[in-house]
Amino acid sequence: MADYFTHYSCILEVGRPDNAARALDIYNAFSEEGASEEPPSDGFLLSIQPGHGGTKLWMHDDGTGDPERLIAFVKRCAAAFGLTGRWGFQYAGTCSPPRLDGFGGGAHVLDLATGETVAWTYTDGWLASVLDGGDPDV
Repeated sequence: MADYFTHYSCILEVGRPDNAARALDIYNAFSEEGASEEPPSDGFLLSIQPGHGGTKLWMHDDGTGDPERLIAFVKRCAAAFGLTGRWGFQYAGTCSPPRLDGFGGGAHVLDLATGETVAWTYTDGWLASVLDGGDPDV
């Protein structure tokens, strides 16, 4: 039986060290919500990066992660701290043991001020579609 994993690692600049500390409270509440879902959501790990002035949050999967939960958390932080500009991340889908259709990935970009998606891409199924004569730009 195959196990599937989603991996990512990204940074969110929150502007001030006190925002980073408040982000930990948001994260803890967010994690409790995810644990109460049926089935429980795949979470992610969060830490404050002191080497960057204590204003950057490092978020990454814990073996496997849920990109949608990460996006929802970033939107909460953006609203709470009045963040603006664009933020994005990439993720990889992997499989163990290796399977022909077990790999993929994607990327997502948000407008932090509005919470709207600017652009996204997802590669699952893209290769098979193009090999079958599909449009590579879709």
